[in-house]
Formats: sequence, C-alpha cells, structure tokens
Amino acid sequence: MAILSPLLPRIGTPLRSQLDAPAPLRLWHLTSLDAPTVAVTWTLALAWSAHVRLPVWLPIVLGFAAWSFYIADRLFDARHARTPLRARHHFHWQYRRIFVPLTVVAAVIAIVLVLHSMPLTARARNSVLAAAALAYFTSVHVPWRPKIYKLPFAIPKELLVAVIFTLACAIPTWARAGANHLSLLAPILVFVALAWLNCYAIEVWESQFCIPGHATFRLALALTGIAVFTAIIAAALHQNRQAALLAAAALSSTLLALLDWNRRRLTPLALRCAADLVLLTPIALLALS
Repeated sequence: MAILSPLLPRIGTPLRSQLDAPAPLRLWHLTSLDAPTVAVTWTLALAWSAHVRLPVWLPIVLGFAAWSFYIADRLFDARHARTPLRARHHFHWQYRRIFVPLTVVAAVIAIVLVLHSMPLTARARNSVLAAAALAYFTSVHVPWRPKIYKLPFAIPKELLVAVIFTLACAIPTWARAGANHLSLLAPILVFVALAWLNCYAIEVWESQFCIPGHATFRLALALTGIAVFTAIIAAALHQNRQAALLAAAALSSTLLALLDWNRRRLTPLALRCAADLVLLTPIALLALS
C-alpha cells in the first residue's frame, strides 16, 4: 500500500481515539468508485431476487455512467465551492487532469454501449430517467436555473438523489421481471429508504452545525425494523430471494445505526467511506448464488 500513499491527501491528523480507514478503502472512496460499486451491486441483487438474468453490458453501462456522473459532480463542487469542500473534493480537484479525461472516456463507453446494445424501447424508457438526472445536475451546478427546475415545493436533495439512484438500479430488472413486478416493490421501496438514509446520514455527519440527539440512529433502527418485517412477510409468501435481499438491507441499516452511534470514534473520512461500504451487504447473496 506504500505505493498508494502519495495519492492519498493528508487531510488533517486523526486523533488518537479515532480510527482511520485503510488506504484501499480511502482510495475507493476518493476516486468515486464507491457509488458505481453500490449501484452495480444493487442492480445485480435486484435482478437476482427476481430470477432475472441481465445482459453483461448493462451493469457496465450503469457503472461507467454512475462513475462519470459522480466525478463530474465532485469536480463542479470543487470548482465553484458552493458547499463545504471535503477530502473527496480536494482529491478530485488536485488530480483533475486525470479525472477529466477519465470522465469523458467513461461517458463515451457508456454511450457507445447504449447505442450498440440497448433496444430502442429501452432507450426511450431510460431517457426519462437520464433527463431527470440531468435536470438535477444542472439545477445544482448551473448558475442560471430555467423555470422548469423551479418547483412550487421543495424536494429534499437526499430524497431526490435516492429516488434517481434506486430507479437506475431497479428499472433494468423491472422491465424484465414479467409477473414478478409486485414481488420487487418491497425491495425497491426499502432500497429507496436505505439510499436516502445513507445520503441523510452523510449530510448530518458532515454538517458544520451541531445537530443534537441521534436522529440518524433512530431512523436507521426504524428502517431495520421495517426491512425485517417485510422480509418475514416475503418469506411467508415463499419469496425467499426477496426476503434474503430485504434481510441484507436490514443489515445495512443496522450497520448505519452503529456507524452513527460510534461516529466520534472514526475520522470523518473513515466515516464517509464506511457509509457506502455498509451498503454492499447484497454481495454475500450474489457470491452464494
């Protein structure tokens, strides 16, 4: 790991009582590989739960698209500094001459695969989601905002990101599930809640304001209870794969609760890395299938 140390920024010195993340985990987060890893994992897990076999190119498209989106998001954040900059922003800006061409290459690969392999009907369906993601991106990063983005009510950013992220993972399986549509509803809704909780927890942990109490802890435990309850119902209905995926989601939310409870014992970077790492529990299901 010594060869990786020059790539890892020295953002402060951890307190003696705080645990830092290992170098590979820090690099996984700082290079924006965490979001595409979570996206591909849950895409494959949802397909597994519905007995759907996805074409090989599809998770590749999703992974490259998510990676280019998150790199661009962090580069724009670093450039305009509209939000408090974190280690990931400094890292992307420091190595922007590497990340910019990587973003272009990843986006081009995704577009070529879509044009070559995705059926026209699927392109039309997914273009709606792509337009929603683009609208969100421009509303956050473009100085001028068209009236179409000015809604009469405020949608929490964390919820909007969670919905778009989940739909990108779920649509490939939903379109191929046939009669199994209804069995996918519970895992999809729980994943929306889990993705929202992940974004909310990160926002709370990184907030410059003092937020009292353990709201994230209580929300995570509530989601654990909901996921366990729905897993029991799915098992009673002999939907064993959906029950297993819901149990994995329950484990993820429990781990988020533990992270919140122990947040002062971890460095901010370790806490941020772990927030996405705990969403990878479905990997166990994929490995055992």
